[in-house]
Amino acid sequence: MKKNHAYLLFFIVFILLATAIVFNYSRKTKAEQNKQYTLVARKGVETTGPEWKMLLDKEKKLLADAKANPADAKAPLYLAALYIQEARETGNHAYYDIAALRQVNHVLSNDSLNFNALVFKSLICLSQHHFAEGLSVAGRAQQVNPYNAYVYGLLVDANVEMGYYDSALVNAERMMSIRPDLTSYSRVSYLREIFGDYTGAIEAMQMAVDAGNKGDENTEWARVQLGGLYEKSGDYKTAASIYHTSLEAKPGYAYALAGTARIAMAAGDYAKAIASLLQAQQTITDNSIQEELAEAYRLAGQPQKADAVVKTLITQMAADATGKDDGSIGHYADKELAYAYLHSKNNTKALEHALMEYNRRPQNIDVNETVAWVYYNNGDYKKALPYMQAALKTNAQNPILLCRAALVYAKNGNNDAAKTLLAKTSAGNPYISGALKDELMRVLPKFIAGR
Repeated sequence: MKKNHAYLLFFIVFILLATAIVFNYSRKTKAEQNKQYTLVARKGVETTGPEWKMLLDKEKKLLADAKANPADAKAPLYLAALYIQEARETGNHAYYDIAALRQVNHVLSNDSLNFNALVFKSLICLSQHHFAEGLSVAGRAQQVNPYNAYVYGLLVDANVEMGYYDSALVNAERMMSIRPDLTSYSRVSYLREIFGDYTGAIEAMQMAVDAGNKGDENTEWARVQLGGLYEKSGDYKTAASIYHTSLEAKPGYAYALAGTARIAMAAGDYAKAIASLLQAQQTITDNSIQEELAEAYRLAGQPQKADAVVKTLITQMAADATGKDDGSIGHYADKELAYAYLHSKNNTKALEHALMEYNRRPQNIDVNETVAWVYYNNGDYKKALPYMQAALKTNAQNPILLCRAALVYAKNGNNDAAKTLLAKTSAGNPYISGALKDELMRVLPKFIAGR
């Protein structure tokens, strides 16, 4: 009898605990759903000028219009556009992607075929690295309006990220035929780079810059990409000039500051590099800038600061990946996490995240390179080889890729292939990090010395 009472008591306690958990989850979910996402103060001095006040006034009016006319799509879509652009300006994608998605989903709940809402949703999915979903939504948008150039740009981006490069080329050609402008030229440039044509990539990105308005964020983004192409080509003098021009056109532009930091690192001026990256951090949140700051600290002989930056970066990326209680998407960053864990010498976690990314998009060359490099660092050279072979399938000429591939081939006993790969790039290219150069000297000293 006492035993039966004990079972009954246990059952009652279990039911009460389960009810409390469900209630608490429902309460949190409802609170999250009722949370209003609006503009948040920018970093640095950006909030003191008239531009920020105008932006706040614009948002206030749009929010009022949306509340007054809940069935009208115009105000929610303008709000979504505002939040998407603010994410670009500040790097706060984790927050503003949700803010924009709220507005977009509201429109789609009333009209599932609203073209602009579908375009915005695809753009948000791509921002959050939900590439398969972004591709699917862009395809739906293209069916609604097959004559819009921008939707083909989304199809280019999504196909590239999924590793469907032939489809990306087809959509880029379609985009160019409809509207040759900054957005289409920049995508042509990126595809040319993927296929190893740096001369053509530089030409197309210069056309993108020339097609934009000097000082606009989109134009300066393209200008910085142009500088990056010159960096990869080993022409740091031209790259430095381009970053200087961008900073003149848009003072304090974070990505141009990051470019100047890379130039400084290549010249061994680590103090200047650190200063530029810290300045960039004052206005934008960006994982790549954090990674470069960690690298600058390491090169400057400050490993504790480098480790602290990497630790913070890992924590933030992991938090952003979880999403919210209302079911909104999180930001997949497993490829970036793989490299961060490599920096922190946690190769087990690096491999875990690299394979997670690979399982989502096994045909992407950058993802294959990531898996190969993690296996290389784990000493699993045979496992690294097929992934590196896949990473080379488009004939990409990125100097870091070529050096890593040379190392993988050498460790698999194919020194001829390693030598051929090294011949395609300069071992003295400043774009190649000091750590990678050291590894080349350790594994392939006779090839490096003989050049």
